[in-house]
Amino acid sequence: MKENAVTRYDESDLRRAAAAGIQAPSMYNSQPWAFRLHDGAIEVLADPGRQLSVADGGGWAMRLALGAATFNARLALAWGGAPADVMLLPDSARPEVIARLAPGRSRPPTYLERDLYAAIDRRHSNRDPFWPDPVPADVRIRLIEAARVEGAWLDLLVGMTALTGFSEIAHSADRVLRRDSHYQAEMITWVDTESAYDGIPVGAAATVGEAQDLLPQRNFGGRRRAPGRDYEPEPLVGILGTGGDRKLDQLMAGQALQHILLTVTDAGLASSLISQPIEVPAARDQLRRSLGRTGFPQIALRIGYGHQGHPTPRREVADVLTG
Repeated sequence: MKENAVTRYDESDLRRAAAAGIQAPSMYNSQPWAFRLHDGAIEVLADPGRQLSVADGGGWAMRLALGAATFNARLALAWGGAPADVMLLPDSARPEVIARLAPGRSRPPTYLERDLYAAIDRRHSNRDPFWPDPVPADVRIRLIEAARVEGAWLDLLVGMTALTGFSEIAHSADRVLRRDSHYQAEMITWVDTESAYDGIPVGAAATVGEAQDLLPQRNFGGRRRAPGRDYEPEPLVGILGTGGDRKLDQLMAGQALQHILLTVTDAGLASSLISQPIEVPAARDQLRRSLGRTGFPQIALRIGYGHQGHPTPRREVADVLTG
């Protein structure tokens, strides 16, 4: 950890930030990011060649992923004793620059920063059924606070009435996406990439969904569950949202998402993401109205106790650094 005041980040800072940034989640594990040093600051860049053309034509999912990568980079720099002052979308003339992390006032990392940084390598999506143990109240409070400090909100659905309503919206959206042949064809290209550095390995996929399941599952693999085994009956579902729906809001949501996911991991819980209700505009609007919110849902999360999630491949740090 650095002990002297930092006025400019160097190559070691860049590599530390990028090594943490690449562990962020992204739709289909597409990893749409790059990192570079520019005038002593670290910039997080969008990699448009990795944007999903069908599932994410508007760039919403890419911006959530970039926000999550930015949060990880922030943690890495803070852990090194050189926290960053972060500016999102810092230069309208360079729209590919998503975030600029400039050296702030040097200080030791907080206990929370250390704990969250330590959780980065342990955070993996878990699409298997969770155990019936409820998420404790104090952890729920931590999750809500993690969203709030990043300028977002997290609604945790309580009771079967709220869960059933969300289930109907999610399944309706999933049916729409399953009927889209172009959508399904694109998704297949990111699945079963056991020897690749991106995409979703079959081992990280959920078992094939069944009609009685409360929540829909992506058809990432062909694993079947044992006969007579239902999926979890009453998971904790959270809806992460923001007051607006601009590019800036979506980047803020990405930072909030990663703060929540790392808090989940630090608390010994598991999580996975549910994006279908956000991908279908009519479902998203229905979800917003069901919450009684004036803002915009950005992603849904499933949270609970379970086995450690399955790691997904990542590109090497050298592959995401650019000049």
